[in-house]
Amino acid sequence: MSKRFYVVLMVMMAFLLASCAPAEAPAQPEEAEAPAAEQPEAVQEEVQTAEEEAAAEPAAPGEKVTLTIESWRNDDLIIWQDVIIPAFNTHHPDIEVIFAPVSPPEYNAALNAKLEGGTAGDLITCRPFDQSLGLYNDGHLAPLNDLPGLENFGDVAKSAWITDDASTIFCVPMASVIHGFIYNADAFNELGLEEPTTEAEFFELLEAIKADGTYDPLDLGTADQWEAATMGFQNIGPNYWKGEAGRLGLINGTEKFTDPQYVAVWEQLAMWSDYLPNGFEAQPYTDSQNLFSLGRAAIYPAGSWDIALFNDQADFELGAFPPPVPEGSDTCYISDHTDIALGMNTTTEHPNEARAFLEWMTTQEFAELYANQLPGFFPLSNHNVSLTDPVAQDFVDWRNSCESTIRNSYQILSRGEPNLENELWGVSAQVINGTLSPEEAAQQIQDGLEKWYEPQQ
Repeated sequence: MSKRFYVVLMVMMAFLLASCAPAEAPAQPEEAEAPAAEQPEAVQEEVQTAEEEAAAEPAAPGEKVTLTIESWRNDDLIIWQDVIIPAFNTHHPDIEVIFAPVSPPEYNAALNAKLEGGTAGDLITCRPFDQSLGLYNDGHLAPLNDLPGLENFGDVAKSAWITDDASTIFCVPMASVIHGFIYNADAFNELGLEEPTTEAEFFELLEAIKADGTYDPLDLGTADQWEAATMGFQNIGPNYWKGEAGRLGLINGTEKFTDPQYVAVWEQLAMWSDYLPNGFEAQPYTDSQNLFSLGRAAIYPAGSWDIALFNDQADFELGAFPPPVPEGSDTCYISDHTDIALGMNTTTEHPNEARAFLEWMTTQEFAELYANQLPGFFPLSNHNVSLTDPVAQDFVDWRNSCESTIRNSYQILSRGEPNLENELWGVSAQVINGTLSPEEAAQQIQDGLEKWYEPQQ
């Protein structure tokens, strides 16, 4: 604290002692302490300045500071409380961290309300691309360009939380999710089946499972629609549009959804319907999870986030293979989608402590903890991390043999109306249901994009 503060404090204590003098020796009126409003202006300013200086100073050594993390990952609460936060506290015992998630569908609205009301936590879990970019543009997320440790992340890892001109990063990347296929390894052994590597082998495999009749060959429902796009179109599609080359081609307007490589993806999805469970049109996502967990289906088009659930619920061995490549292709591509990050609220009262937590998140220690506690969420840093879950390790090993990309609807292309991401849900589900042809799906998507996106006009 400043010397000036102590001087003012001593003066105020002297006045206080005078006011506590015995009754028989009252202070004379001219010696009594004046009410604050009547104190000389210079004294009032001195007191106010001293109080402001005291409030602005960081917490004293040994004094705990509390940080709150806003998140939609309510399934991860115990892991944060029991593993991740205690690990951080071995380095920063004076920083208490509270992980305060809400349910995923409520997160955006709840977070926006807290930010507008000034009650949001110190650290904010960031969704990829436009949602978090909007928070940054509105002044809610602090720039982090000078944060030590960001050099551990490559351009693709940071692409989901950086301004369009690539000048400012505003969230620390935490993890990606990878798409592929999870299968019942016991069923494969029972039927003498092997993992496919090409589309032709994939459909031969589905035919063999269908002919046996013990299992549904492929487990996907279209009732919720998003699975048809996320675990269907975005899963197998990168092998057709050549990953980042195709994704960036759509952004700059050199490729269109009506091009043959995009129509071919919907043609493949249309073929899936012969191998899906009876009534798949009315099957929601949770029913698909249950069907596979119960051992009634052989292959599950997957996002890697389902690994932990199947580990808990399935009583058979799991296996995984990447999206099979089309005939004639010599390079495989995977959707290694940037999914989750953490940023700092610009109004936090503890920016130094919040930055300390974010800096720790850039380390190998955090990467290994997070990846092993949450199988299926993969570190985005360049640290060499060993995973204990064999299926999660299978997924992440595909990075060594395949080119990585992200979902082509997430960056820039879903900013207008109609929203590309939502449109892909609907048309992909209709193609699998047989109510829309692949060519019609491609044209509908292209027409919608041309309505508002100038490079596609």
